[in-house]
Amino acid sequence: MNSPEPAHAGISIIGAGPGGLTCARILQQHGIAVTVYDRDPGPDARNQGGTLDLHADNGQIALREAGLLDEFLALARPEGQEMRQLDPAGTITSHQVPAPDELFKPEIDRGQLRTLLLDSLRPGTVRWGRALDTVSGPADGPRRLHFTDGTSIETDLVIGADGAFSRVRPAVSPAVPGYTGVSFLEAWFSDVENRHPEIAELVGAGSAHAADGERGLFAQRNSGNHIRVYIIRRVPLDWMSTRGLTAADTDGVRAVLLDEYAQWSPRMRRMITDNDGLYIDRPILALPVPHSWEHNPTVTLLGDAAHLMPPLGVGVNLAMLDACELALALANTATVDDAVRAYEKTMLPRSAETAKALEHGTEHLLSAGVPDFGGADDAQP
Repeated sequence: MNSPEPAHAGISIIGAGPGGLTCARILQQHGIAVTVYDRDPGPDARNQGGTLDLHADNGQIALREAGLLDEFLALARPEGQEMRQLDPAGTITSHQVPAPDELFKPEIDRGQLRTLLLDSLRPGTVRWGRALDTVSGPADGPRRLHFTDGTSIETDLVIGADGAFSRVRPAVSPAVPGYTGVSFLEAWFSDVENRHPEIAELVGAGSAHAADGERGLFAQRNSGNHIRVYIIRRVPLDWMSTRGLTAADTDGVRAVLLDEYAQWSPRMRRMITDNDGLYIDRPILALPVPHSWEHNPTVTLLGDAAHLMPPLGVGVNLAMLDACELALALANTATVDDAVRAYEKTMLPRSAETAKALEHGTEHLLSAGVPDFGGADDAQP
């Protein structure tokens, strides 16, 4: 089968995260039709996660190409670039304060970014409640997408933007994410200026990190007077079940944490004990390094589906840059096959280089130094 022109091809994106939506937006800006399929029943089905920083040299490039940079900057929080390094006693040991006009990597809540992108798309672009099961069909197309509701559709190009546990990835690669040995427990704090003023004072306007070499805390200021804290530990993947605990056993989990952080000051332990609601277990996963695949003219990947890495400030930025470059390749190349080949020629070496640099990056999460977290959950699904 001859590869079709992008303007006359059926293009399907799996996953309505920042990468998939950015790709769809830029394709539509160039007059190319696209459909996005997402497993969630709707845009408000679940919390979208914490805050993200979008860098001027990747994430913001994508937003500029999407025609959304000014709207992003109107929503973003430049003050969120503040970074505090604390010791386990709660003393500030390093303090980075952005200049008043600093816009290199302002913060935005993940949900706000997603809404910005969703609202920019043509009505009906995203088909909600469509969880992909498998991709079938010959490598040269057309492909058939099989959904868990028993339906299927035919398409000329499948773009996997569906995160760590991508259902598209098996069509080009047998790789699966592996556990890095480090896990996050996410804790939420609401109305912090009134209900948690000491935590608000510790964290400041941006983020705060503390670690002792074996365990750490990373706190992020979100919009709406919220703070998220990530309790960082080197533990087995099944640490909860081996202790007879479940995620619903807040008191039991808290008791374990208080024992592990016993040498930390009471004011720092408030970021462990005073959370509003359950802890959320988020083991840190990564794909093998390097991760690549043989070119396929009808399937490609972007973001975490292509290069899941430890959450050190690159995940969403690389996903959006991938999305931008793929969309532009489709807009400026004669065939879908040529566009995918051109995109992967740049994306795969870049992601391999970055993944190699971050391969042991989880150790930075436990280091007393100052890691560049970016969005602490930006490399997860």
